[in-house]
Amino acid sequence: MGEQNQEYGFESLASYQHSLKLLKAAYKLAKGLPAFERYNFADQIRRSALSVTLNIAEGYGRYHYLDKIRFFYIARGSLTETLSAFISAHQLGYIDYEQLEWAREIEAEAEKSLNGYIAFIRKQQQGSKEFGNKYVREEQLEYCDIPCLANELNLEIS
Repeated sequence: MGEQNQEYGFESLASYQHSLKLLKAAYKLAKGLPAFERYNFADQIRRSALSVTLNIAEGYGRYHYLDKIRFFYIARGSLTETLSAFISAHQLGYIDYEQLEWAREIEAEAEKSLNGYIAFIRKQQQGSKEFGNKYVREEQLEYCDIPCLANELNLEIS
């Protein structure tokens, strides 16, 4: 397999690169699980790790900054879920401590870079002028009760 062009788009994001490492490790872990774990646990770790990369890509492809951030938050949640799966795998004896620590380091780097990118996107506020940030305002009138209104209109109230 040839190397992909990583100069442009979401592929160049550090969070995406770290997430790909975690995805490969998750698939390797899933492949090595006992037969009785291959459907539930293996499927869950594969789906959570894949969700990270897919949500980063989808968020990158969105236009409005709040839409982007929403997908990056979902990716961050899936990242934490994937780490939890690695912790569970260690507790169940499927991976050793070194493998768990490696997964922790990759997850921490991915989360750190994702948080940085979220902060960057929030500052840019791309798309905020196009929709979702418009206000309808009406001229405010001074409130006046009946006696006040009658006085302004020079009416006598009996």
